[in-house]
Parts: sequence; structure tokens; C-alpha cells
Amino acid sequence: MSFFKNLTDSYPILKILGNRYVLVLAFFAVWMVFLDNTSYMEHRILNKQLNELEDNKKYYQDEIKKDDENIKQLKNPDQIEKYAREKYYMKRDSEDIYIIEFEGDSIKDEVTKSKSL
Repeated sequence: MSFFKNLTDSYPILKILGNRYVLVLAFFAVWMVFLDNTSYMEHRILNKQLNELEDNKKYYQDEIKKDDENIKQLKNPDQIEKYAREKYYMKRDSEDIYIIEFEGDSIKDEVTKSKSL
């Protein structure tokens, strides 16, 4: 007993750390930061997921706006014809369509095809 008394007299910090209230408070802090379901670590993970979901929401809202603009444009018959010609290579009966590929384009296509395989 005198050994512990000499230690606490030499190091007053041990007297404070040996207090049961400090020990309970330290245990509670460790429990809340690392071990509990509502711990700080869990909140960090959930906040990252929330930020990712908010970014996705913004991206999809922008895409919806773009699609709405495209839909408005496609209500015009001239725009429908332009879209069909560009995307689906449609033509009138009296027309011929020639698709021109440049060497650089075909090389890029071959590289992307080989990477995907």
C-alpha cells in the first residue's frame, strides 16, 4: 500500500487517472468512438455514402434536364428527321449515305475493342 502511496505522491497524474469517474468517462469515450453502432467511425462511413448519393442525385437531375430538352426538341418534325439521320443513318428514298471513317478513328476503335476483350 505504501508503494502505491509513494507512486501517487511522486506522480500526481496517477491519482487523477486512478479516479473511478475518470476511468468510467474514458471507457464511455472509447465505447462511443469505436465500439457503438452510432460510433464516430460509423458516422464517417455513412457521411461518405451520403455525399456519394447526393452527387449521384445531382448527376441524374442534370441528365433528366438534358433529356427533357431533347424531348422538347423532338416534338418538332425537322428535329426528329435530323435525329433519325444522325443516330440511325436513316435516309430518304432518293438519297445515298456514305459513312466515312478516318484512320485515327478506326485505330481508336480497335484499341478499345482489344482492351474490352
